[in-house]
Amino acid sequence: MFEFLFKYPWPVYRKGTLVLANPWPLWLLGLGVAAAVGFAVWLYLKKPISRRRAWALAALESSVLALLLLFLWQPALSVATLKPQQNVVSVIVDTSASMALDGRIGAAHKLLEDSLLPALRKRFPVRVYEAGQGLHLTGTAPAAAAQPVTRLGEALESAAAEAATLPVGAIVLLSDGADNAGGLSAETMDALRRSRIPIHAVGFGPERMRDDVEIADAQLAARTLPEARVAATITLRQAGYDGKLARLTVKDGTRVLAARDVKLPAGAEAVREEISFPAGAAGAKALEISVAPLSGERNVKNNTVTRLLDVRDKRPRILYFEGEPRWEMKFIRRAVELDKNLQLTSILRTTQNKFYRQGIESPKELERGFPDSIDELFAYQALIIGNVEAGYFNAGQQSLIQEFVDRRGGGVLFLGGRAALSEGGWNHSAVAQMLPVTLPDRRGTFHREPATVELTGAGRDSLITRMEEDAGKNTSRWKALPYLADFQETGEAKPGALVLAELNASGRGKFPLLVTQPYGRGRVALFATGGSWRWQMAQDSKDMSHETFWRQLLRWVGGDVNDRVMLTSNRQVYSDETRVPLRAEVRDRNYLPAADAVVEATVIGPGGGSTVVPLQPVKNEPGAYAAEWKAEAPGSYLAEVSARQGETDLGRDTLTFRREDGVAENFRTEQNRELLERLAQQTGGRYYEPGATSPLPTEIELSDAGISVKEVRDIWSAPAAFLLLAGLKGAAWLLRRRWGAV
Repeated sequence: MFEFLFKYPWPVYRKGTLVLANPWPLWLLGLGVAAAVGFAVWLYLKKPISRRRAWALAALESSVLALLLLFLWQPALSVATLKPQQNVVSVIVDTSASMALDGRIGAAHKLLEDSLLPALRKRFPVRVYEAGQGLHLTGTAPAAAAQPVTRLGEALESAAAEAATLPVGAIVLLSDGADNAGGLSAETMDALRRSRIPIHAVGFGPERMRDDVEIADAQLAARTLPEARVAATITLRQAGYDGKLARLTVKDGTRVLAARDVKLPAGAEAVREEISFPAGAAGAKALEISVAPLSGERNVKNNTVTRLLDVRDKRPRILYFEGEPRWEMKFIRRAVELDKNLQLTSILRTTQNKFYRQGIESPKELERGFPDSIDELFAYQALIIGNVEAGYFNAGQQSLIQEFVDRRGGGVLFLGGRAALSEGGWNHSAVAQMLPVTLPDRRGTFHREPATVELTGAGRDSLITRMEEDAGKNTSRWKALPYLADFQETGEAKPGALVLAELNASGRGKFPLLVTQPYGRGRVALFATGGSWRWQMAQDSKDMSHETFWRQLLRWVGGDVNDRVMLTSNRQVYSDETRVPLRAEVRDRNYLPAADAVVEATVIGPGGGSTVVPLQPVKNEPGAYAAEWKAEAPGSYLAEVSARQGETDLGRDTLTFRREDGVAENFRTEQNRELLERLAQQTGGRYYEPGATSPLPTEIELSDAGISVKEVRDIWSAPAAFLLLAGLKGAAWLLRRRWGAV
């Protein structure tokens, strides 16, 4: 209808520029219009009608006269058009596996064969490609889709590059937009815009997921200690299964590490769930995280993901300084002795200048008491400060404690006691700022009274306080613990700190008991009692609550402490991606950023071959080094980085990662219309639904990307122009009759 009324399709008007084909001067047109308006006003103001009606009739008549004058100047549209049969149109069909879903590739094939290709070939030479892992010329419309990856960015850049040897007038992309190889980056979009070739996108597939449950993400720590508990945070997407139960499972090979039922919430597309499991023995593990398929699922290949866990055979060294003999120290040592992956070294002050050392590796270790040098203190990964006053440590030692956390990245645990925290003047010490609470500015905060323990919301989710996997059972187990015989008022938690447990003292209210907080590169915890030993003594000898709590707390304090050299990447598993960014944080012997180090990574691939990758300094980030490596083959990789400063070896670190092909195609399978529309808009093309592509050949023709010419198409003779003229004249005549101005 639009083309019938306006003579040309809408794209001609959208892309054309209005011009006047008659060379007569414009001033003459303006003079004629002014004269027509003046004549109409003069004519109707002298009629025996009201001035309002006279002006209305004058406006209608002057519009008719002005329109007639405009027709004499022959209004037209100037458009750039591609020369017929001299410009190539590249048709790219996405043949990745996601296009096989819901009959998408069949619909694309039918559209091409039945209408689109014949219409395009009437005007242009057409080259048909299929795109997946690369771009391949086929000549005919593909009827199958099985490519393991979608690399739209690479395919489009390759097609656009042909403009150097061929007059490419446009690119037509038939796809669901599910690019899963990270190819449509800002750099890729800039390159496509610079090519000045319009990309027209035809989108296939539903825009929202239907009858499906998908693991959208799974996050867990990359490294841990043997037998530690690990928490995986899993994001599930679902549609069509509101309120249904889904079975979530974590496996190491064929061994089930954890499993539980998750209720999918009504009306929510995404939900986050946490599941914890034992890490097991040392070694690199490929864990399978899956949700059992539900009845009627359209796609079950997105129900499973793989994540890597590097269980390191390390024994963090923990230094425990206690100011006086007490039961708490004895029972903490007993709990740690049962954990072969923790090494506890303790100093007990027996008198002001005498110490009792346990767990030392040599007779000279700690022979002068608490360390007063970086070399001695930084050899440990964690520090426990028990019932000892702050004044016992000189200014240099207090500064060392702060640097131990901030610079070295170690962990510190402060315990309660009659000479600890505010009672010991720690609220006025140099380390007060790194404590997770604001200690009361007074004495009398230590009480030898009974108090019970309650988990907070954060504590119910924390691995530190996870004695039972089931949240309800875990809460009940904490409530059943014997009361503490002493406690300390700690003040309010600082912003950013997590209160995991509170104590409830009859008549005194509630106080934070267990509080954690990150500080600098490390972490700090506070446990405001010296009486947790009662959890062992007042219960059955087989009850492991006390041992479990202390092992988990000390693993948190000292288990994930940075070494001098740390190698990381941005993910554990690369699905259909080959670019692997490697980043190393390098510190010197004093744990200061090493800006002049030589850093190299040796990458060992799945076939056993190795490649040495130099890492270069990162600008404006002292101590940071980075490189990008290309992992061509799928499989598991091991990267080992080494750093040296002159002749000094600063250390080594390892990283495991995995490459997978044909996996990402199974996820986010709904049409990414937003990406296709953005691609078309930024390159000068348009987005089309499969049933509305009839204007596409005309849209392509109106382009100046290839060999084009300028055309002038008149619009004054369009039926709509004469209908407008007749409408104005008819309205004027009817009003004149009605108002008696004939």
